[in-house]
Amino acid sequence: MSDLQVRPADVADVGAVVMLEEKLFGVDAWSVESVEEELTGAGRLALVGCVDHEVVAYLVTMEAGDVVDLLRVGVDPAWRRCGIAGVLLDVAVEHAQGAAVPPDAMLLEVSALNEGARAFYQAAGFGEISRRPGYYRDDSDAVVLRLPLTAGEDL
Repeated sequence: MSDLQVRPADVADVGAVVMLEEKLFGVDAWSVESVEEELTGAGRLALVGCVDHEVVAYLVTMEAGDVVDLLRVGVDPAWRRCGIAGVLLDVAVEHAQGAAVPPDAMLLEVSALNEGARAFYQAAGFGEISRRPGYYRDDSDAVVLRLPLTAGEDL
C-alpha cells in the first residue's frame, strides 16, 4: 500500500486509537487510560498506520522475557483487506528480531471464533500451541499462537 505510513505511536495518537478500539472491540475496548499506557508504557512497541495523516490502524506489542506478546492489532473496517495489518506485523517482527537480545518468539491470543484473524496469523507463520477454554467474555476459547523469531527454530 503506497499511501500507508507506519510510525511509532505517541500520546497524541491516544484519541484516534481509542476511537478505533471502541469501533472494533465494543465492550471489550481498552479504556483511555489503558490505551495511553499501552502506547507509551515501558517495554512496548506501539505503531500506527496512517493514510493521509489519519490513523487507520495500530499494533501494540510488549516484551516479556524471552518472548514478545502481540497485545493488539486493529484496522479500521474501511481499510481491512488492504494489507495494513501485514505491514504493521512485519515492522513489529523486524523490530523484535533487531533487538540487542532478540526474543525467541512472538505470542498472541485470538478467539477461536475469529476465523479471519486466525487465517491472517497462520499465513504470517504463527502456529497454535495451546487453547484457553472459555477465555473471552462470549465464552469462546482463546487460541494461543506462536511465531518463532530466531533463525532455524520451528514451532
